[in-house]
Amino acid sequence: MSAIASNLDTGSPVAAPSDTALSARARRLAMQHSSADALEILRVAIKEEFSGKIALVSSFGAESAALLHLVALIDKDIPVVFLETGKHFAQTVSYRKKLAANLGLTNVRDIAPDAAVLGSRDPQGDLWKRDADACCTLRKVEPLGAALEEFDAWITGRKQFHGGGRINLPAFEASETHIKVNPLIRWSKEAIGDYFTENDLPAHPLTTQGYPSIGCWPCTHPARADDDVRAGRWRGAAKTECGIHGIG
Repeated sequence: MSAIASNLDTGSPVAAPSDTALSARARRLAMQHSSADALEILRVAIKEEFSGKIALVSSFGAESAALLHLVALIDKDIPVVFLETGKHFAQTVSYRKKLAANLGLTNVRDIAPDAAVLGSRDPQGDLWKRDADACCTLRKVEPLGAALEEFDAWITGRKQFHGGGRINLPAFEASETHIKVNPLIRWSKEAIGDYFTENDLPAHPLTTQGYPSIGCWPCTHPARADDDVRAGRWRGAAKTECGIHGIG
């Protein structure tokens, strides 16, 4: 059975912090599409609910090709936001170009930090050594916030099996400014692998070197096969997220 058909229960919606119009809309969408698969969730979001006002945010990491492939089936021209932090592995930059070309994605946007701000707050490029949270804010959170201003919604690749704050994610959730669409929340590691195989998707080259989750090179390390999928991120620190999911 296809991974789309067998692993796409969207789960129950969770309440947003406040009962705003956005949170009410997110709850309605989560309830209406609770039995839909990932492709249907994406079709509704891209073609109906947020037509012309939605973007996909992608790290072009270890699992990203599955979601990018699904989105390309619906709209190859959708804006795809790639946060070009200046700290990516060379393999990620190469993979981003190769994968976008293979899938026919025509609107991938490389979003970098403001050069003047970067020069002021991280002149030596070593902020990650002293304050990883501040580095993520500078290189990811702030650029993404600016890039999302023209949109009403954005698509994420978060999955419940990644653990932490992701285990109770609904398919649609609200922040103060946007609705986030999480079509892959119930996909398992095995389902992702099956989808790659079924659709002949190229793997990120670092996955064969023991990297199950791939971010910026200073804060990403290989992990053992029996480790949590995100065990190689910010190893030895309490930090588990870059912070982009705390914004819009």
